[in-house]
Amino acid sequence: MIKKKTNKKSLAEISRMVATSYDIIGHDYHSTRRIHKIDAELQKFSDLLPLNARVLDAGSGSGVPTSKYLSEQGHQMIGIDISDGMLEMAQKNVPDGRFVKMNMTDLKFDDDSFDGVVSLFAIFHIPRTQHHLILSEFHRVLKKGGILVINQGAFDMDGISRFFGEPMMWSNYKPEKTLTMVKEYGFEIIFEGNLVRGGETQYWIFARKKYDKKKKSN
Repeated sequence: MIKKKTNKKSLAEISRMVATSYDIIGHDYHSTRRIHKIDAELQKFSDLLPLNARVLDAGSGSGVPTSKYLSEQGHQMIGIDISDGMLEMAQKNVPDGRFVKMNMTDLKFDDDSFDGVVSLFAIFHIPRTQHHLILSEFHRVLKKGGILVINQGAFDMDGISRFFGEPMMWSNYKPEKTLTMVKEYGFEIIFEGNLVRGGETQYWIFARKKYDKKKKSN
């Protein structure tokens, strides 16, 4: 069960907690993944991209399945994660990719530098108050017409629970609010909805960058 309200942990403390937990559980977590359960979604994403696309996998974990699948489709994969252990696994699992330690709220990449951005089973490990920053960064680094694919939990959640025995953050808004945020940041929706894969329900969005994001009023 997810505990409501994330007590008084700072953003830095939550980030360290998530990174440390994945350093500890990474191999066990990877070994239990149903690595083909989202092949259809990854193929749909690949089909929307140009050939040999430059793709950012934000929250790349072990590199499997997302970066590995897309690399095998001929795309240039760059993965980011905050867990040293997961980054090490990803580089071994996807030798043609490049994996670097980075937080998706502050991407160290140039504007308009990726054909696609994908972030699966990852954004909900960051407090939802920061999700607008993530969407802003994804929009910034995508080329005009670039493709975004994200997923999150299918219901409102914000708290910490045990995951493979270690503390883990789970945080996202209701799908309706997330969808509104994505639209506000200048994305055209290709698909949105709940999908059940491997016995789990996640809310998915496929979108295309269509214009400069709306200026937020103070």
